Amino acid sequence: MRFDPFRELDRLAEQTLAVGTRAARSMPMEALRRGDELLVHLDVPGVPDEDIDLTVERNDVSVRVRRAPARQEGDEVVIDERPYGEFARQLFLGENLDPDRLSADTRDGVLTLTIPVSEKSKPRRVELGSSSSADGAAAPDTGAATEDKPSPAGRPSVG
Repeated sequence: MRFDPFRELDRLAEQTLAVGTRAARSMPMEALRRGDELLVHLDVPGVPDEDIDLTVERNDVSVRVRRAPARQEGDEVVIDERPYGEFARQLFLGENLDPDRLSADTRDGVLTLTIPVSEKSKPRRVELGSSSSADGAAAPDTGAATEDKPSPAGRPSVG
């Protein structure tokens, strides 16, 4: 490989002028819902776990990643096109997710966040009551067992 000084100048100019777009491309994300969970996959190749900061505050999830160059003192850089430095992503979770039960794992250069759907947002079956009062209107079913007791007027009372 030949060293091209103009290519290096082009790369530095691109990195300086397009900081926002490079940062967004450096940690691509995929989010999908699977059953009762939201899965978020972030690409963090070559980043050790200790250089990943994940914080949750209310419904705000922040991911900060630090990627350092692999070079050591005395190395001669021939080509360096890998992005490094600090990169960040911020996710705003909807009210239907439970950030308190968020979990995170890294594998093969991918950070996976698993965020469960909150219990109050899950569909639930509502049982219908079916009792009626003397005037024909439906009365709520309390679910309590009652027994008929004779009342002074000869009608059963509930108690």
